[in-house]
Amino acid sequence: MSRPSTPFSHLGRAAYCPRQLHYAKRRDDHEPPPEVEAVRELAFRYDELRTAADEELAGLPLAVGPTTYRANLERLTARDDWAELADPSRRDVFLRGRDCHGTAHKILAGDPPTPTVVSPGSPPDRGVWEPQRVRAVAVAKAVAWEREREIPRALVEYPAHGVVRTVRLTTRNAGAYRRTLWTVRQMDGVPPRVRDSAKCAACEYRESCGTKTRSLKTLLGL
Repeated sequence: MSRPSTPFSHLGRAAYCPRQLHYAKRRDDHEPPPEVEAVRELAFRYDELRTAADEELAGLPLAVGPTTYRANLERLTARDDWAELADPSRRDVFLRGRDCHGTAHKILAGDPPTPTVVSPGSPPDRGVWEPQRVRAVAVAKAVAWEREREIPRALVEYPAHGVVRTVRLTTRNAGAYRRTLWTVRQMDGVPPRVRDSAKCAACEYRESCGTKTRSLKTLLGL
């Protein structure tokens, strides 16, 4: 008996917190809010926005100032895949892999092709956050399954910052993907709470979850 396919979005939520996925599924809450879509749309305007005036940029959902944003986009132009990043051959492509399914926001032409995940959030100082890392691996594996070839990497774009990061399908990253997939498949009932005050404070389900968040002063005993 084959297992049901897992949505990419479920993997991302479970990598952040399995309990968050539980509440999202219970509410059938899977569509991104309009503000997320507004940020994602920036990923398809890089070439235009890198020369936009301060006034235009000020009216967009950017996370950095106009000067920084233009400089970040200018750095992207040095990438070998800049032309495809700015004007991808395929966008919002539905994929169905062996274990997972969902949408790749872009698939950049090349040999091999490179799928991308567009994140509405902010990047860490280096690399990508765990939920996007797991989701990027899932997307790459789905492309590999459909095209019957190895896809060695995926990209995570943070368009509110004009930053693009690479996720390679290393043993470590593939392991994180497999563990998260196993967690989603084994979920039965309400998962235990994740004891991470920063995650809980940022979670839209914190009231339903009932997790009490504490300030930094409280955590430090001040």
